[in-house]
Amino acid sequence: MENAVVKTNYNFPGQKSLYEGKVRDVYNINDEFLVMIATDRISAFDVVLPKGIPYKGQVLNQIAEKFLNATADIVPNWKIATPDPMVTVGILCEPFKVEMVIRGYLTGHAWREYKAGKRQICGVSMPDGMVENQRFETPILTPTTKADQGHDEDISREDILRKGLVSEEDYLLLEKYTRELYARGTEMAQKMGLILVDTKYEFGKKEGSIYLIDEIHTPDSSRYFYSEDYEARLKNGEQQRQLSKEFVRQWLIENGFQGKEGQVIPHMDEAYVNSVSERYIELFEKITGDTFVKANPADVQGRIEKNVMACLKSL
Repeated sequence: MENAVVKTNYNFPGQKSLYEGKVRDVYNINDEFLVMIATDRISAFDVVLPKGIPYKGQVLNQIAEKFLNATADIVPNWKIATPDPMVTVGILCEPFKVEMVIRGYLTGHAWREYKAGKRQICGVSMPDGMVENQRFETPILTPTTKADQGHDEDISREDILRKGLVSEEDYLLLEKYTRELYARGTEMAQKMGLILVDTKYEFGKKEGSIYLIDEIHTPDSSRYFYSEDYEARLKNGEQQRQLSKEFVRQWLIENGFQGKEGQVIPHMDEAYVNSVSERYIELFEKITGDTFVKANPADVQGRIEKNVMACLKSL
């Protein structure tokens, strides 16, 4: 098993705080910049699994970099530089308290609600007579609250405005940007023989301007189907072939774990960990069309520190 980064503990110049998310460590530099390290931690069912996955952080960071670069003409984004394969340095924004989720297909959470008899999600109507994984005539927006603790919750545009979570002027812009970003992501996916099924975007504000923040169009924040057999599978009522981290969830379910109380995370041996690493590299190459180049695994922590320090000096 190669060197996986599961924890960082740097002390960068001007560092104000360190926030440890499920899979990323985020350093606040002088309340002006963020250093976001995509670690090799992996989570499922809101639980961080005990073993890191070599190269997972690099995969997610480099996919996000590609898509941030490819959408900068639609909306400015927070990224300033990618000084290391696992690191993005960018502008610190005040995040909006909602996440913008857009769904082109009736799948996942939306399908579960639909199957339970609901025909509205986040205030948006869904027509009768649809089947799982069917395409919506027009992609639907299903925002969620951004929870500090626990699960995010569905919320309608009306409730967002009524609660004053986002001003009407800003919210209309967030909707516009979300639709345009999804259209671009869909177009890029099509060229790779993929369907961008659903995804989420996070936005923030800095000095009156809206920025796209966080990662975009990665297999951790998005769901992809393979387009070649989508129609045949839909017609036959078969499950779609997915490009996401769903395979990890399935392995956990098969081994009796869904994050519920009293359940024990199954043992992740070296062979399994390396197989997950290989799947993530496959995801990278399928989504981007680029060949994945493994970063040098020797002294990864030292490499990250050196590269970030050099970047911060140049800001």
